[in-house]
Amino acid sequence: MVDISQPAPVRSTFSVYDKKVRGIAYQTALAVSLMVIVAGVTTQTVSNMKQRGIPLTFDFWKQTAGFQISQTLIPYDTLSTYGQAFWVGVANTLLVSAFGIVLATIIGFLIGISRLSNNWIAAKVATSYVEVVRNIPLLLQLLFWYNAVLKPLPAPKASISIPGGIYLNNRGIIMPAVEFQAGAGWVGAAIFAAVAGAVAFGAYARTVQKRTGRQLPVLRVAIVVLIGLPLLASLAAGRPWTFSYPELKGFNFRGGQQIYPEFAALLIGLSVYTASFIAEIVRGGIQAVSKGQTEAAHALGLSHGKTLRLVIVPQALRIIIPPLTSQYLNLIKNSSLAVFIGYPDLVQVFAGSVLNQTGAAVQVMAITLAAYLVISLITSAAMNTFNQYFALVER
Repeated sequence: MVDISQPAPVRSTFSVYDKKVRGIAYQTALAVSLMVIVAGVTTQTVSNMKQRGIPLTFDFWKQTAGFQISQTLIPYDTLSTYGQAFWVGVANTLLVSAFGIVLATIIGFLIGISRLSNNWIAAKVATSYVEVVRNIPLLLQLLFWYNAVLKPLPAPKASISIPGGIYLNNRGIIMPAVEFQAGAGWVGAAIFAAVAGAVAFGAYARTVQKRTGRQLPVLRVAIVVLIGLPLLASLAAGRPWTFSYPELKGFNFRGGQQIYPEFAALLIGLSVYTASFIAEIVRGGIQAVSKGQTEAAHALGLSHGKTLRLVIVPQALRIIIPPLTSQYLNLIKNSSLAVFIGYPDLVQVFAGSVLNQTGAAVQVMAITLAAYLVISLITSAAMNTFNQYFALVER
């Protein structure tokens, strides 16, 4: 007779046939394998570095650099440290990247909109620009701007004079420099307040437009505030700046502000090249907006310019911004080609001169890679925040 009072035996939940168990086992095995590989590579690398006498620490960071850098945005001389040279390279990279992004965006939007123009000449010129520029390697374009356009310019004594005290020669562009005096801080505060006021008024105008449909003169108010407030502050402070004009003394100019040909060639090359890709992104974004939007705007009496500015482009930005972020990142990374024309960016200064003098290849390259990674991540975060502003909000 079977005793049914005894409970049935409980099967173990651990089984090799369970997908979760197998998944955990596979992931654990993969993680252990990767750790073993990394440990092996690290051990072998350290052993090879010791055999070749390559430094293993970051002590070089505080050692004297002993070399000059042609363009510096922060204090630097031959007695500065390798760490200071690193920050000079970072600053120069950020400078050309920031100006390049602005110029590439402006040129790209103009070319992209021109490709859709009803003017046959404008559309064909824009199309030719895109097809030619984006199909030529960037390095060749940089060498072209540097060796074929800027280097053949005349010597300083035969400089091309431009009205306003600007001179163009094979050593760059020399222009008047602004020298700030006492009271310039008030002008700087006024500029900051003007920018904040213009942004605040723009946000208020958008709120009014959403609620009532009434459009406020944002552009005119912004121009008046951005020009008027700093001007009033400068007049109140007694014009706290003067201009230093360049003068030819001997074989070169003294005074003024010099824009080196290496910087100019890199900036032009990056901007022109990246703009050709941005133009296609803009064209595709505009064409993705329904034609009914344009027809509805024209039916309301909006001109072609207002239709483009108020209706089409704001909607197209939702499509344009994500791939535009990729182009910004490409521009920042492509700035490393500056080493081929002698511009002292991060790669040329730190991964070039510092690496050659210290021999700390692993440390220098790790720092350089980390610097570009941080710059790219910050740029991506900023663009993602900007993209969220234009994203559709579910109601």
